[in-house]
Amino acid sequence: MVFRILFLSFFLTLLGCYSFKGISIAPTINSFYIEQFQNSAFNAPPDIGVQFSEELKGLVLSSTRLQYDDVNPNIEFKGAVRTFNVSSVAPQQTDDGFGSSLNRLSISVEVEFLNYDNEDENWKQSFSFFQDYESTDDLTDVQDELIEIIFDQINQDIFNKAFTNW
Repeated sequence: MVFRILFLSFFLTLLGCYSFKGISIAPTINSFYIEQFQNSAFNAPPDIGVQFSEELKGLVLSSTRLQYDDVNPNIEFKGAVRTFNVSSVAPQQTDDGFGSSLNRLSISVEVEFLNYDNEDENWKQSFSFFQDYESTDDLTDVQDELIEIIFDQINQDIFNKAFTNW
């Protein structure tokens, strides 16, 4: 009988936090809000902050039990796209001297995470990622695909920081 009570107590304690696929969300957290991210990156597409905000919102909605609430959320994400930079990464010998065979698009996003139920869990951090592309490609032709790949990785990193105990 004592063993059953101890087992039941242990089992109920484990159910105290929502956990699935490494996600850990306190039972008191039911809602989130994502303030539209600002675009402070030189040469970035004008709507990049909106695009980033919507993709992060979609990830949280599809991967957690949380509801979107813009009035009284338990947690909030806000920040800005800080850099949007293209650089040459693979120099090569050409008839004219040196050129590049690959270019790299790098994007960094500054994120502030606010937990209104537990301020000890608040944080602010920059996340960045890059994607290489052929220098013969025009950036405007591949930009949307590159941004999607980069945002997928950055959003996954943000999600892991916010909802896992890694």
